[in-house]
Amino acid sequence: MAYVGELISIGVAFSWTATALLSEFGSKRLGNLTLNVLRMAMALLFSLVLFGVVTGNPLPAGASTEACGWMLLSGLVGYVIGDFCLFQCYIIIGSRYGQLFMTLAPLAAALMAWITLGQQMKAISIVAMLVTLAGISISVLGRGEHHKVSLRLPLNGVLFAMGAAICQGVGLVLSKIGMNHFEAVEGVPEWLVPFSANFYRCIAGLVGFSLLHYFRDGIRPLRDALHDRKGLSAATATTIFGPFMGVGFSLMAVQYTAAGIASTLMALTPIIIILPSRWFFHQKITWRAVVGAIISVLGVSLFFLG
Repeated sequence: MAYVGELISIGVAFSWTATALLSEFGSKRLGNLTLNVLRMAMALLFSLVLFGVVTGNPLPAGASTEACGWMLLSGLVGYVIGDFCLFQCYIIIGSRYGQLFMTLAPLAAALMAWITLGQQMKAISIVAMLVTLAGISISVLGRGEHHKVSLRLPLNGVLFAMGAAICQGVGLVLSKIGMNHFEAVEGVPEWLVPFSANFYRCIAGLVGFSLLHYFRDGIRPLRDALHDRKGLSAATATTIFGPFMGVGFSLMAVQYTAAGIASTLMALTPIIIILPSRWFFHQKITWRAVVGAIISVLGVSLFFLG
């Protein structure tokens, strides 16, 4: 079938859109930390089932000591710090603007890879970064008093969003380093390695979020959440569409088409989310928001296709 990879990539963009919307709802209903504890626990459970079905062993295989260390560090940065910031920005500025700022993640990943892996920065990558920043600026900046430029969003929400994007980019590079230390195991397909790697990231996420939850809120909000059907449904759907199904199909997409094309199509979330955020959260749509989102995605396109 023609364009299988492209179609899967677009499906992933819609999956991540659903994740963002559900996460905004779940964060506002259950709280940031409660939702993340539930997500990490469910992701681990789904992973154990996947390993058991595919290999007959519910535990991940092929991870060396170095691999475990890097993946746990990636989970600390990408999940505990990154997702905490991301879900907090959803509460403050909404998932639509949160996803717009996540287009900065490739910039953070490129800078981290340059520092740790010695990967060179191409001129087109620098142009892509500037285009992405320009798109975000158009969306979030407006005219203030006396014709001065002002920020149209709460500053703390913007800082949380930027922190989330930076942590996702850095966490991605740490994951790449960790997966390079995985060892081939007979009977374990190669495509299962990222899921095995993510298993250790989720362990770090569960431990980190549980500790934060306990010392900040105690266990009562988590106990109450277990009796909240709508909240549990949102947490379950967020886990399935996000770290579980979203990751799986994103890996499948790059098997059928070029990684650059797949990455660009999967980065369409900031555009796709505009209308659903209007329907579900009654957020006003402006020409600035639409144009800014399109320009940001074009910047991401230049980044990957360059």
